[in-house]
Amino acid sequence: MSRPAPLLHRDDPDKSPLVGHVKVTREDWLNIARDVLVHHGVAEVKILTLSDRLQVSRSSFYWYFQNRADLLAALLDEWEARNTATLTAYCARPANSITEALCNFFRCFVDPALFDTGLDFAVREWSRRDATLGTRVHAADAVRLKAVTGMFARFGYPPAEADARARILYFMQLGYHALEVREPMDIRMGRVGPYVQGFTGRPLDEGALADFMQFVEGLGLD
Repeated sequence: MSRPAPLLHRDDPDKSPLVGHVKVTREDWLNIARDVLVHHGVAEVKILTLSDRLQVSRSSFYWYFQNRADLLAALLDEWEARNTATLTAYCARPANSITEALCNFFRCFVDPALFDTGLDFAVREWSRRDATLGTRVHAADAVRLKAVTGMFARFGYPPAEADARARILYFMQLGYHALEVREPMDIRMGRVGPYVQGFTGRPLDEGALADFMQFVEGLGLD
């Protein structure tokens, strides 16, 4: 269902051409590093490995990063900016009903350009062996849960109920991806209405649901 971000961007007409001896950009190094992190784990995010994949010398790495630790810090900053910041922003989007608000939340998880689930779980796996990062991941979860709780609170749910419903929604969504559930998009979308009713305990806003379905259809996902 997810479409990985392109690793290199030399065919992007909106980007300036590379000049002189520069063959790759900082974004290219980050994209390759992210791909290795997601598919092979943080231990394999090595300068030599990345330079081999980019087919450039290791020395070009130091145009953009001080060392490997600097690169890893940049990956974590990207994770927070892409995932935590995006999710909180979508939870805060204006909505006329709790159905529409939940559909805004779901947009993050159906559109791979918004929330990178592969990166999210790679960072979580990394945090199992890094206590400092584990603290940062827990803090990110707290920020996300606060945003989801606030989304329910705006529609009149009492504080304890808003908190409980936020946890049910957020933890279910993470579990859905952690289990690597595979199902055709039409089947998945057919369950959205009942899901929303279960998560909210309120009647559906059919118009908001239809708008969300149209959004998903426009993504062209399988």
